[in-house]
Amino acid sequence: MATSRNAIKTSRQPTSGSDELSLPWFWPVDAALRLTERNLDFLSEAVKITRPPPPDWATPNTVRLDLPTMSLREFGNPDSGGIPVLIDAPYAGHGATIADYDKGQSLVETMLANGIGHVLVTDWKSATQEMRYFSIDTYLAELNAAIDDLGGVVHLVGLCQGGWLSAMLASRFPGKVKSLVLAGSPIDADAGNGPIKRMAQTLPLKSYRDMVRLGRGLMPGRFMLAGWKNMHPAEHYVDKFVRLYQNIADKNYLDRTETFAAWYENPLDLPGVYYLQAIEQIFKENRFAKGEFVGLGRRLSLKDVTCPVYLLAGAEDDITTSEQVFAAEDLVGTPRKKIEKKLVPGGHIGLFMGRKTLSETWPGIARWIAAQG
Repeated sequence: MATSRNAIKTSRQPTSGSDELSLPWFWPVDAALRLTERNLDFLSEAVKITRPPPPDWATPNTVRLDLPTMSLREFGNPDSGGIPVLIDAPYAGHGATIADYDKGQSLVETMLANGIGHVLVTDWKSATQEMRYFSIDTYLAELNAAIDDLGGVVHLVGLCQGGWLSAMLASRFPGKVKSLVLAGSPIDADAGNGPIKRMAQTLPLKSYRDMVRLGRGLMPGRFMLAGWKNMHPAEHYVDKFVRLYQNIADKNYLDRTETFAAWYENPLDLPGVYYLQAIEQIFKENRFAKGEFVGLGRRLSLKDVTCPVYLLAGAEDDITTSEQVFAAEDLVGTPRKKIEKKLVPGGHIGLFMGRKTLSETWPGIARWIAAQG
């Protein structure tokens, strides 16, 4: 019996450090340490995507013009010949890097790779107190100045809210737009039945004015960001953090998440006059589609747009419904044979930065632009 007890005692003695770590009593401690490390990584990453630094441009560029409303960014070769392509980025809360989001997810990159040698983007500035009285006319005038600096004629590509501003420019100065692309652009605000339309029409104008008053003459980007997030609260306040925790060891996932957060979580402030004018006259009263909007001293009519037009919409877009985009076909003066339409799968943001749309649809649009001369 003594020999047996000694044998038992000996078998319990560790023979090396690695053996000691394999003992059952250590497993809960090891698991707790690993869990603590994972939690700390998660908390650190959650802070990064909640308060990220501003986004970077994916493609090398220079600032051609520095105007009060925008920096006109230039890509490619200015001496490549032909008419330049000017991408009018949205001025609705998020930055213009939506047009040059990341390598492999860049509209600029796609244009340059498909026969367009000279591309420019309107990098609209976040509004300061000095800009609080800027109106739609201010932005229309400076977009016109940018076109003049480029020789007076451009192929104009309007993204989202940049679409109605581009269509206004083409209505006001039809000879300056060789072709017009409207992607996810709300040209007829009364068309369809999307949530943005319902919100614009049901929320009293006083509510929008109160937000501008709280912003001391500006519409703060943080107010708009909260509104967008509240359209899909589970996604923005719960689900994205669950996915972050599940993928905390995946560097590629973290890189993609940080890149998106840098763009999404850094909204721009808008001038109060511009914002309220857009809400009241464009979205509530639909003056532009009705031919009643006055831009730079003249009543604008979409029938004055006679250049070739390409209309692009997302089938699941709940920001700008396809009806709001495709209504332009009946409103512009362009002959039907010179109008192209395409409905693609996916939502709003995917129209401009989605890999599938950029690889399958935009190369064809670039070739269509090039074919217009």
